[in-house]
Amino acid sequence: MRSRILAVLVSGVLAAALTACGSDSGDGGQVLRVGTLTDAPPAIFFEDGRFTGYDNELLREIAKREGFAVEFVGTEFAGLLAGVANGRFDIGSSTISSTEARKATVAFSDGYATEYTTIVTEDGARLDSAAAFKGKRLGVVQASVQDDFATNRVDGAEVVRFPDYNAGFAQLRNGTLDGWVVPRDIGTQYLEQNADAPLELGYTIESKETPSAFAVSKDNEELLDKLNKGLAAAIADGTVAKLWSRFYQDTPLPKELAQGGPGLPVRNPGA
Repeated sequence: MRSRILAVLVSGVLAAALTACGSDSGDGGQVLRVGTLTDAPPAIFFEDGRFTGYDNELLREIAKREGFAVEFVGTEFAGLLAGVANGRFDIGSSTISSTEARKATVAFSDGYATEYTTIVTEDGARLDSAAAFKGKRLGVVQASVQDDFATNRVDGAEVVRFPDYNAGFAQLRNGTLDGWVVPRDIGTQYLEQNADAPLELGYTIESKETPSAFAVSKDNEELLDKLNKGLAAAIADGTVAKLWSRFYQDTPLPKELAQGGPGLPVRNPGA
């Protein structure tokens, strides 16, 4: 009974966060709506009534530089890109991998993080290759790049889709999943926050080809230019490096994002 009551309380908190808005006042500039997640630390999360994390704090810094304000709105990932494309959100901020398939729906800023995808498993499972997961149940966030990875690069796995990270992690903990496919930093954070869980980071791959980037409407070239200009300035003056060290203490900063670095350019179709 205690577990059921706790589950209801946690669900209530998440529901409140999904409907919450957090506005950052600017200097009288335009207020832009930002769709973001609530449960993917350290990149994006909801804490003490505020949307935060590396992605969102970086976006706040860009907004300051470019003279606009941001209003964060909690949402589920499955509908985020469609929400950007149809104008519900001006910006998508959710450690979004800038894949070619997604560029058919939205445009992406230049990148602000490289990617590591990992499969979290039971401690000692020794599932250390994609082939080892044939016939296994893999949990993913629906429509995420991890969903694509599990579906197309892990032959024979049974892919189980969830609306958010919390739901997938809960199923992994209770033993109904064999693996949970997530960005490595998110997996690391969950394991640190749940040290009692007998889990470990397993099979991991790295990619710099589709860096995490902010999503905007394909028609909003002005906003895209502002995001890229503000991001370049934040890399140049070391702001990105400072935010990285704040949120990713155990992960080396990609050299492209170091102070004065070249950044992680993203090319959109037709650009």
